[in-house]
Amino acid sequence: MSQTRRIRMSCGETYETTHMQIVLVEPEIPQNTGCAARLASATGTRLHLVEPLGFSLDSRYLKRAGLDYWPDVDMTVHPDWSTLVSELAEGRPAESRLRLFSARCGESLFEASFRGDEILVFGCESKGLPSELLRQFPLQCLTVPILPNVRSLNLANTVCVALYTALDRSGRLPVAP
Repeated sequence: MSQTRRIRMSCGETYETTHMQIVLVEPEIPQNTGCAARLASATGTRLHLVEPLGFSLDSRYLKRAGLDYWPDVDMTVHPDWSTLVSELAEGRPAESRLRLFSARCGESLFEASFRGDEILVFGCESKGLPSELLRQFPLQCLTVPILPNVRSLNLANTVCVALYTALDRSGRLPVAP
């Protein structure tokens, strides 16, 4: 069994437990994860990956999508969901901060409120989040509204829309220089 691995620490900064975080559960496409990593770098948001991953962290596609921002990405790889939740607890239950994204269930992202300490959770590209997780946290499910004839949005696009919406609603948008 693999262990949790902290891959990079963003510029030596320490993140408070009140900082928003992104979780990708079993991502399959390296380019989407690379885009999420670049977004994490741009917003100072910690990125968590839950194994198994559908690619190697050495993938050239992953690195290309993240460009030269990798040294600024604070990323942790967790062997499974329960390890992630345990490590995110940081003295208080992580479950209350979870916001699980689904293509078809939950409140609209654009109607949700955010405090700024949420953990935004996204499933893999082909299946989304496991149904047992969505059933376990039905009041914490969010969706980006789409027309019924569209199966889902691209993972990287959804992560971007969700994170910037949550940062804006919580008053935590990065300040432009």
